[in-house]
Amino acid sequence: MDLTPRQIVEELDKYIIGQSRAKRAVAIALRNRYRRSRLPKELREEITPKNIIMRGPTGVGKTEIARRLAKLVGAPFIKIEATKYTEVGYVGRDVESMIRDLVEVAVRMVKDEKSHEIEAKVRPIVESKLIDAICDTRRAADMQVDKTTVSEDLKAGKLEEEQIDVYVLDSPKPMVSVGGPEINIGSVFDGLLPQKHKKRRMSVMRAREILTAEECDRIIDKDNVYAEAIRRTEEEGIIFIDEIDKIIGKAGGSNNQDVSREGVQRDILPIVEGSTVATKYGNVKTDFILFIASGAFHVSNIEDMIPELQGRFPIRVDLDNLTKEDFKRILSEPKNSVTLQYASILKVDNIELKFTDDALDEIAEMAATENETSENIGARRLHTIMESLLEDISFNASSELPLTTVNIDRAYVQNAFKETKKKFDLKKYIL
Repeated sequence: MDLTPRQIVEELDKYIIGQSRAKRAVAIALRNRYRRSRLPKELREEITPKNIIMRGPTGVGKTEIARRLAKLVGAPFIKIEATKYTEVGYVGRDVESMIRDLVEVAVRMVKDEKSHEIEAKVRPIVESKLIDAICDTRRAADMQVDKTTVSEDLKAGKLEEEQIDVYVLDSPKPMVSVGGPEINIGSVFDGLLPQKHKKRRMSVMRAREILTAEECDRIIDKDNVYAEAIRRTEEEGIIFIDEIDKIIGKAGGSNNQDVSREGVQRDILPIVEGSTVATKYGNVKTDFILFIASGAFHVSNIEDMIPELQGRFPIRVDLDNLTKEDFKRILSEPKNSVTLQYASILKVDNIELKFTDDALDEIAEMAATENETSENIGARRLHTIMESLLEDISFNASSELPLTTVNIDRAYVQNAFKETKKKFDLKKYIL
């Protein structure tokens, strides 16, 4: 990871508007990981990540900053809701499951990388199986079969949508929870019984994906994958704990629910401080995992957390409320801007959307006003407005119609929200 904090912030700016203080904090934390990796082993063991806690209303970019940060460096990342965990002894998810989930993400990442490396090696094997499956399916339907022609058509991509019968590995049973850690029913006897195959009908394209994954899985050294996944989890893992304020009791209040919330905090504490968690891939040390917590803190304060847990989040960042100017920038500036998303989706049905600058002004002003007069849901308000604005176009659009250009200007927006505007005008007279 050779990105400097300034370069990390520049990358985050491509996707997230504003919140410069939060971006600087996470950029420094990420760069410190690289700096730590360059130190002698004895000193490296003494330096732990400086965890971050973000305070701000919903929809201002807390989760997106953490997610983009992890994606930027290819680090294992999970987002968890603090409210999903219960104190030890109660039915529900135990806090150690967040580490097991993070390891699963790391294992999938490493497997995908290894599979990509050997994809060319397994391609001839997969094509041979596909040819046999196509021929067998055609024979079963009393069709004439020429293996050479089938092979040529397959390589030319002419058979991708053809339905064939193919034998694939029987998928394991889903995870279940029995008041504690999840148990994979299908893996209880893993390795003791031979693997089962079953016949499934699917397209050639889908069969290629499944057979390629099976062949790669057969060739890849799983022990190496698991060892690398554990290393990445321990050294590069990022856990985003959202809604942490919901497990904090109200200031000055005390009841049974507050006691239970404090219990969850005490269970999270050893994970954040540094402990060893047993997973099915091996033991994982949590000492060097970066934890980023966030919450709105409407009815409680960071200071209401138990002191020990407060101490494990030394970096505190306040995120700003979004203004009209921020909303306008969100609509047009990021790489995956809201207007670009809607324009791309509707282009599939031959609708070319064009937004004028005054339309963006009107939408931004509506979003800001709505957040002020009702619940503040941040940038998510833009999706509510855009869905209402484009409802008629989305409903009537069809790929059978010719290419049509639709200009969205201020007049269009005002006409679409006549009733909403009237509601805003009346509110200033209501006490």
